[in-house]
Amino acid sequence: MLHMAIDPESPLLSSFEGPAARVLNARGSGAAVLVCEHASRFIPAALDRLGLDGEAAQSHAAWDVGAMELAVELMGALDAPLVHSRVSRLVYDCNRPPEADSAVPARSERFDIPGNQGLSPAHHAQRVRDVYMPFRDLLAEVLTAHKKPPILVTIHSFTPVYNGVHRDVELGILHDTDDRAAQVLLKRSADCGLRVALNEPYSARDGVTHTLREHAVSRGQHNVMLELRNDLLDTPRGVNRIAGLLSPMLTDLVSDLSQEAASS
Repeated sequence: MLHMAIDPESPLLSSFEGPAARVLNARGSGAAVLVCEHASRFIPAALDRLGLDGEAAQSHAAWDVGAMELAVELMGALDAPLVHSRVSRLVYDCNRPPEADSAVPARSERFDIPGNQGLSPAHHAQRVRDVYMPFRDLLAEVLTAHKKPPILVTIHSFTPVYNGVHRDVELGILHDTDDRAAQVLLKRSADCGLRVALNEPYSARDGVTHTLREHAVSRGQHNVMLELRNDLLDTPRGVNRIAGLLSPMLTDLVSDLSQEAASS
């Protein structure tokens, strides 16, 4: 198997490839922290592309197409710190806990992932140590250091067709057990011109709200997950259009929730 030649005690990313996670606009003063867990399709050289062909390695299976570009535009509009992973979710999905099978998937929709099949506990632990933990620790550090109680907003994209089924929704607003921010944003999005749905095309039942639960629900902080259909984000013009629609909604959301917190 592809991973067996890798020493699990050695760093998975070389000194030239790291770090596994990064924060942009760390001193942003807006009352929000943005997260993009699936920002990159980068696979460390030690993993030999996980045995993937070119199509799979560049597909949505490896990353959320357009999500990072959108997150960067929203970062500027909200003056928010942005924490993002720099490693493909096929190496480790930073929006999954280590015990989840989907954290290191052996298959993603129509693609087998040879380099993840038959992964030993030691090699799985290496992925957790070198990809997930740096991301988790950095996000926790940013949230703790923020001067205002921040609203955590995670940015994702999804495919127009999944397992042969067309998805009509264009903007999904997702929540875990705390739906306060999601409900406010749903009302704010009524006239945005997009087809909007709550907890579509995924929900907490699909295991996609780990970051919200781990970093915001546990702290009692407002949080929401945004899912954009990726055909809306496949060009710079498309990203700019969606950022222009979301920026005022998120600005209003931050204002509404900040006022609520101040009056409580």
